[in-house]
Parts: sequence; C-alpha cells; structure tokens
Amino acid sequence: MTSQAELLAALAAGERDALRRLYEAQSVRLFGIAQAILRDRDAAADALHDAFLSIARRAGQFDPARGAAEAWLGAVVRHAALDLARKRGRERPTDDPALGDAPVAPPQHDALEGSAEAERLRRCLDALPEKNRQGILLAFVHGLSHPQVAARLELPLGTVKAWIRRGLLTLRECLA
Repeated sequence: MTSQAELLAALAAGERDALRRLYEAQSVRLFGIAQAILRDRDAAADALHDAFLSIARRAGQFDPARGAAEAWLGAVVRHAALDLARKRGRERPTDDPALGDAPVAPPQHDALEGSAEAERLRRCLDALPEKNRQGILLAFVHGLSHPQVAARLELPLGTVKAWIRRGLLTLRECLA
C-alpha cells in the first residue's frame, strides 16, 4: 500500500494516476471536513473539487519533514471550504434560535478513520485539557476563526489563541 506522502510525491513528479489514488484514499475523510465547515453537501462537494485541483497543482509544496500528508491534505480542504464560505457570505442562516448559545463539545474526532495514526491522534486529543481540545476542535474541525471560537466560548480572544497554540504544541509533542 502506498502512503499519502508517496502519492503526493508521485503527483508532484507528474504521475497522473496518483491523483485518482489519493482521491480514492482520502475523499471521504476530506469531504467530512468540508461538510463540517460548510454544513451543506453541495457546497462541500464544490470545496472538495476546488481542493483537489489545488492539491494537483501544489503537490510539490508538501514537505513530509513538516508534518503528515493527511494533515496537509486536511489543511488544503479546510482552506478551500473557508474560502467558499467567505464567497457565499459567511454564515448560513438557521431556524434554530438556540444554535450557538452554548459552547459545543464537538464529537468529530470520534469519526476519524480506524487507522493507527487516527487512533494516536484520538488518544493525544483526549489527553489534552478540555479547554485546549475544545478550542482546537472548534477551530480546525468546525472551521471557526479564532474570534468566532472566542465568541462561542465567551472568552477573550487572546486567551483562546493561547489555549489553541498550547494545545497544538502539546499535540505536536504527543504525535512526534
């Protein structure tokens, strides 16, 4: 089985089949990221399409020394989804008046694939203090900006940024 990093290297070298294999291996997970941010299947599909076009163009920019290929792919999709959300006018209105009134404990990290890396990530996330885990999940799974996370948690922006940064540093150490 070929790793995602090897597929990105092959794609950067011009191997056309690598994009198809990368899509087959990662599209379900990446679609989930886009859908969690956009909350709309059609928009998530558009974001995923845009992200894979970007991945095809920028595969040579991936550096395995800086992190896992799965994280890089997730970041590309996250940025594509956030770009699409901005183009669409930010937030989509909802009929639920209670939505956003209370902090949310996102369960998305439970839905990660059953791979060894996903299990390691799950264990590392679970080991984080609640404040750090909650900030990271709201920012990187739900796609909220730091100011949006601060508003959701009813905390100062600087506090939220510090919690997320410390949490990411702790995750990096745990995953290393």
